[in-house]
Amino acid sequence: MTTRFTPTAILTLSLATLTLHTPGYAQSPAPAASTPAARYTAESQALSTRYQSDLKLCNGEADSAGRMQCKRDAKALYDQGLAEAAERRNAALAASRVAPASAVTAATKAAPAPVCADCGTVASISREQRQGQPSAVGAIAGGVVGGLLGNQIGGGTGKDLATIAGAAGGVYAGREVEKRVNTRTVWVVKVNFGDGSSGAYEFASDPGFKVGDAVKRSGNTVMR
Repeated sequence: MTTRFTPTAILTLSLATLTLHTPGYAQSPAPAASTPAARYTAESQALSTRYQSDLKLCNGEADSAGRMQCKRDAKALYDQGLAEAAERRNAALAASRVAPASAVTAATKAAPAPVCADCGTVASISREQRQGQPSAVGAIAGGVVGGLLGNQIGGGTGKDLATIAGAAGGVYAGREVEKRVNTRTVWVVKVNFGDGSSGAYEFASDPGFKVGDAVKRSGNTVMR
């Protein structure tokens, strides 16, 4: 006895075989592709070819109701295949975006931090004396006093010479006295910088630094 299969039965058996051996209707042979988008395009074309073949098969149904049911089944499985192909494409795209990001993060962690040329560390702190600079007022005052003293020595030309010598000596003495009076204490801070250079900075009062403190160059001075 010969068994005849209707187009619907043939389609059902064909699709059942496909879904039994492979996940989804999208597993028709498709050309290999290098990108997720290209693979999706190839699978879509293979699905479309298979769908058109199934529609032709459905046209062999004897009655219109059978043909419509056959086409609905073919369309449902075609849509399922497209959905699964899209899922595979999206998963592959997500994986390709994550991998480069991880590589960039690793490269960033491995890259050495840039050297801060203006950043440094306090190497030493000392207090030193600085003499003041003499002014014209001190020199004039010293010259006047020296001249008066010299004028009291000798007479005639000798008196004049003594006055001049006294004035000259008074100027020098006045300058030296003023320098000593204006002597001040300064704090000298020596700093080693990240680029290998070093520098010494003077402060009129205690800057509050300690050896080992991190400082940064700012103009002609350093600060935390």
